Amino acid sequence: MIMAGKREIQVSQRIAQMAGEFFAREGGVKALITVTHADIAPNFKHATIYLSVLPTTQESEVMKFAKRSRSDFREYMKEHSFFHPVPIVDFEIDYGEKNRQRVDELTRGNSVPRS
Repeated sequence: MIMAGKREIQVSQRIAQMAGEFFAREGGVKALITVTHADIAPNFKHATIYLSVLPTTQESEVMKFAKRSRSDFREYMKEHSFFHPVPIVDFEIDYGEKNRQRVDELTRGNSVPRS
């Protein structure tokens, strides 16, 4: 596994922060959209932003909205950052986060003291 450099980490964190701000402002009220993290390519030209959606029944609608909003989000990044080049962005559901939540549920269920 290749470790990301300091600049890649900083840019990824800034992109995730801006995506969170963007979805807080532009997202609907039907679902809670949380940006869990972002990955940036080593050449800084492509970024993937990972989302968590509650309720999960709204995931497909949120993903449709996110995919439609890619160009709007790129414009938002142009206005709120000094990135050059401004990366091409894609959005994905964070299945790692969903799996972590499921493990949490299972471990909480098994940790009930027995009498």
